[in-house]
Parts: sequence; C-alpha cells; structure tokens
Amino acid sequence: MRKAGCRVETTTPLLPDLAFIGRLYTQLLMAFIGADMPGDAYRGMQAAAAAMPGSDTSLQAMRLRGATMSHADWIKADRIRKGIEAQWRQLFRAWDVVLCPVMPTTAFPHDHSEMRTRHIEVDGKPVPYSDQSMWPSVATLTGLPATAMPIGRGPEGLPIGMQIIGPYLEDRTTIAFAELFEREFGGFVAPPTLKT
Repeated sequence: MRKAGCRVETTTPLLPDLAFIGRLYTQLLMAFIGADMPGDAYRGMQAAAAAMPGSDTSLQAMRLRGATMSHADWIKADRIRKGIEAQWRQLFRAWDVVLCPVMPTTAFPHDHSEMRTRHIEVDGKPVPYSDQSMWPSVATLTGLPATAMPIGRGPEGLPIGMQIIGPYLEDRTTIAFAELFEREFGGFVAPPTLKT
C-alpha cells in the first residue's frame, strides 16, 4: 500500500483501546440479551457475577456482569461508549480508514453443535467460539461502517479477510477503499475446492 502511495501506520495514539472496546461491547450486548432471560437463569448469572472478583476482566466475567447489570450501570457503560465515539471522531480527522482483521482466524468449517460447547483454534490454542465477536466489536460498538473483503488465502487455501473501518455514516468511504484495494491488489479468488 505504501508503494501505491498510501500513508500507512501500524499504530497511532489516536486509536481507542481495542481490548477495552471488546469488553465493553460484550457487556452491552449481554445486557441486551439478559433482558429476556428467564428469572431462574438470570438469578443464577447474578450469583455467578457476584462471586467473581472485581479485578476479573475476562470475557466470561464481562458476559456475566453485562447480562445482569443494573440500569444505572448500563447508563455508565453507555457514557463510556460515547467517549469512545469521540475518540474515533478524533482519529478519523487524521486517517481515512482503519484496517484490521475480520476474525482471529481464516475461514473454517461450519460447526452446528451447541454454542456453549464450541471452540475454535487460534494460534494453536482452543478459544471459546463466542470470543469470535471481538474483532467485529471494533466497529459495531459505536456504529461505524465496516466493509469486509478478502486479502488472500491461508495455508489451507481458505480466505483471509480484512475489515475496513471508516468514519461514522461514511459507508461509501469503506466501500470505495475496498474497490481501490481490489483494483490494485486483486480480489476474491475462490478456494480450489469451490472452483467449478
């Protein structure tokens, strides 16, 4: 991309804390889901959340706390989300797009087993399937447009995706970047097993 004339940096102090975004997104998502939970399940999650140390910031802890958060805690979390929106606005004054993975792995075979029992291998370690939401949360938490596009294939021939995140309401920016990127570097190539 640099050779094509783009200004590229691998980090900037303007970038919000992506791990923090993932944890906050998890809490707010689970608050939404928790609102419809049956009473017994909700009380069980409340007890499990209360038993966790306050210093635990694991995704499991964020899920439990989010699913059972009070309205006051939701308001506080939403205020933090608004602060992250302001950070993104500042970043997009200096940069056109942010590029990051779509998922932590290449494409993988579908798994239709019970969601709570699913795992996927990331860097040689089994990770709960539900943790896949971390990269999509980067744009989703604050409603930023994101365009996903293939940028190559992994060792097994399966697609590797890139997420192009742009400023709020600038969907055309991310789509235009994908079009330009594809024109310069190529686009989707079907894996060998899908070619007809």
